[in-house]
Amino acid sequence: MVYKSKTQKTYLLSPVALFISGVLSPFAFADDTPLEVIEVHGHAQNKHLALGSSESLLSDLGVDFSAAGGVSNLPILNGLMGDRVKVLIDGADVTAACANHMNPPLSYISANQITSYNVVAGVSPVSSGGDNIAGVISVNSISPQYSDSNELGWHSGYVSAKYSSVDNGRKLGVGARLASDTFSLNYQGSFSDADSYEDGNGDVVLDTLYRAQNHSLTAAMRDDKQQLVIKLTHQKIPYQGFANQYMDMTDNTSYGAIAQYKRSFDNSELEGQVNWHSVKHEMGFFSEEKTGMMPMKTDAQDISTQLKWRIALNKNSSILLAQEYYNYSIDDWWPGIEGSTMMGPDDYVNINNGKRERIAAFAEFESQINTKLWLNVGVRIESINTHVGEVQSYNDGMSMMGIGSMETMTMSDTSTDNSIAAQNFNAANRDKTDTIVDANLLINYQITNYDELQFGLARKNRAPNLYERYSWGVSNMATTMIGWYGDGNGYIGNPDLDVETAHTISATYIKQAKDDGWRLSTNVWYTDVNDYIDADIVRSFNSYDLDNTARNILQFTNVDAILYGAKIDLTANIYEFKDLGNWQLHANVTNTRGKRDDTNQPLYQIKPLQTQLGISQQINRFENALSWQWVDAKSRVDNNRFENQTDSYSLINLSSKATWDSLTLSAEVSNVFDEYYQLPLGGVSIAALKQDSGNGFEQLAGQGRSFNVSVSYAF
Repeated sequence: MVYKSKTQKTYLLSPVALFISGVLSPFAFADDTPLEVIEVHGHAQNKHLALGSSESLLSDLGVDFSAAGGVSNLPILNGLMGDRVKVLIDGADVTAACANHMNPPLSYISANQITSYNVVAGVSPVSSGGDNIAGVISVNSISPQYSDSNELGWHSGYVSAKYSSVDNGRKLGVGARLASDTFSLNYQGSFSDADSYEDGNGDVVLDTLYRAQNHSLTAAMRDDKQQLVIKLTHQKIPYQGFANQYMDMTDNTSYGAIAQYKRSFDNSELEGQVNWHSVKHEMGFFSEEKTGMMPMKTDAQDISTQLKWRIALNKNSSILLAQEYYNYSIDDWWPGIEGSTMMGPDDYVNINNGKRERIAAFAEFESQINTKLWLNVGVRIESINTHVGEVQSYNDGMSMMGIGSMETMTMSDTSTDNSIAAQNFNAANRDKTDTIVDANLLINYQITNYDELQFGLARKNRAPNLYERYSWGVSNMATTMIGWYGDGNGYIGNPDLDVETAHTISATYIKQAKDDGWRLSTNVWYTDVNDYIDADIVRSFNSYDLDNTARNILQFTNVDAILYGAKIDLTANIYEFKDLGNWQLHANVTNTRGKRDDTNQPLYQIKPLQTQLGISQQINRFENALSWQWVDAKSRVDNNRFENQTDSYSLINLSSKATWDSLTLSAEVSNVFDEYYQLPLGGVSIAALKQDSGNGFEQLAGQGRSFNVSVSYAF
C-alpha cells in the first residue's frame, strides 16, 4: 500500500531499493511541480483473510520457497536460499535454531498478524539489513492505531477463519485493539491445524501434517514527538511433519519481546530498538507416517539492539547513521537413549555453547537531486565472530553405526568415527572473526512522466552460520541430521569456511500508459559470488542397497558461483463497464540460472522458467479472479546432491470474494483440474522412502485440488 506521509519532513523518505523487485517508484514525479513525500509499505492486509503461513503473501512479490514443514518453508530470492536471505520480523533478526532450519524466522508470525511487508531482492540499501547476499524480506505486525478520545476504550477487532479440503486444514485468526489518543493495546493470535495433504492423484503426501499457534500483545504510547512500542510474543508448535527430512519437529516453544522507540526533532529523527527471542526446540518422531526413535534438542537465544539517526541535510537530502549489535547463542545436543548401542550411553553434543556475534555500523546518504533523479548510496561495516565449545560423541569408545542398514563401523575407519572426529574438533581452533564491508549504489531516473529507469549496484557479504562451520560429526547418521536442503544427503561442517561475497548489478525499466491503463516492468540482474558456500562429495552411502537409494556425504566448501536472471511484469486494464465491472490483466515471466565456476554444474534448487497469467474482475462488492501458472521442466540439476529432474506443469486457480462493511467472504478452488506435479524446489520425500524403499528418493509432490472457504468479520 502506498500512502502520503502524515508529516511532510524529508527525512521520512523511504529507502527505495524496492525498485529491484519491480515495485513502483516511491516518488511522484511531475515536470514542474514539487515532489510529494510518500512512504512505501508494501502490501497491507486489511481484512485478515490470509491465515497460516505468510507464503501466500510473499509469493505475490516474487519470493520462491524451498519446501519444508507446513509453516516453515524457506524463502528463496534470485536463486539464493537459507541464511542468504535476510528476514526481519518487526525489524528484529531471528535465527533458525535447528540443524535442519525447521524454525526459520517466517515461522514465528502468521499471515493474519502481518500489517505490511516488502521484499528487496538483490540490490538492497545497507539500511535494509546486513549479513545477506540475496536480499531482504521485511515483515511487520507493529502498527499502532489511536483514537480521538483521551479515554481508553474499544477501538477495533476481527475474527477470521479458513478451511481447506486438500489437507482438512483449519485456521483461525483473532485480533482486538483498545485505544485512546495517546495509548494503544493490540492482541493478535492465530491457530492452524492440518492433516497431511493429498496430491493430484489423490494419494496422501506423507508427513506433511502440522499444528501451530502464535500470539502477540503490543502496547504503544505516544505524544507529539515520540512513540514507545513494546511487543510480547509466544509461539507453540507441538508437532510439524517434515517429509523431506529424516526427523520431524516434536515441539517448538518460543517467547520474545521487542521494544521500539522513535523521536522526531526539528531536522532529524532518532529510532532505537531492542529485541530478545528465546526458543526451545525438539526433534523426533510423532506419527505413524514416519517412524523412528531419536531425540534432538536445541536451546537458543537472539538478543539485538539497533540505533538509527536520520538527519535532514536540506529539503531534498538526508543522511542515516546507525549502529547495530546482534548476539545469537545456541546449545544443540542429542540425548542418549538408555540401552541403545548406537545412541548412547552419553549425550551427543553437536554444538556446545555456540555463539555468533555481530557488531555493525553504517552510513547511508539519500537525495532527491532534482525532479528526475534520485540517489541512494551507503557503506556498512560489520565484525562477525563465531565460536563454540568442546563437543562429544555418544560413546567415546565406540564408533557410530550407519543409518538404515545400521552396519557397524570399525575403529580403524577414521573417516566415519565420531569419537575421533570429536577429539580432532576439540583440538582445533573453534573461534573465528570476519570483518566485512557492504556497499550499495541505487539510482532512479525519471526519463518522462511515463518512463523510468532504475539501476542498482551492490557488494554484499554473509558469514557462515554455526552449522556450516561447526557440524563436526562424520558418520552416516550424524551427517544426515545436518542440512536444510531436503535432499536426503549428509553434511559435514568446515571451520575454515570464508565469508560469501556477492557483487550484484541490476537494471529495471518501467513504462506506463499516459492514462494509467497499463504498466510494464522489465528487470535483469547478474550476481557474481566469491566463496559461495556449496558442498563437495566426501563419500557415498546406500542404506537400502538399491539402485535408486544412493546418497552422498558432503562437506561444506567455498567455491565461486554466478547467478543471473530476468523478470517481466505486466498489469493492464482490459475492460471497464458499469454492468460487468472492471477487468484487469496480470502477467509475469521469471527465469533464473546459477552455476559453479569450477565445474559449471548448476546450483541446487534453482527454479526453472515460470509464467503466471491472471484475470481479475471487480464489480460492486465482488472480486473474482482466474489465474494460470506454468512452470517449465527442471532439467538443470545439482548432481552432487542427486537433485531430481521434474516435469513441467500448469495450475489453474479460481477465486471469488465478497465484501460488506464488516464481513468478507471468500471461496477458492486451487489446482482446479487436480493436476499431479512434483515441486521443483520440494526436495525428496524421505517419509515415502521409509514406507516403501522400492521407489527410492522421489521428489515431493505438490497439493492436489482444494476447495477453500474463508470468512472474516471486523467489529
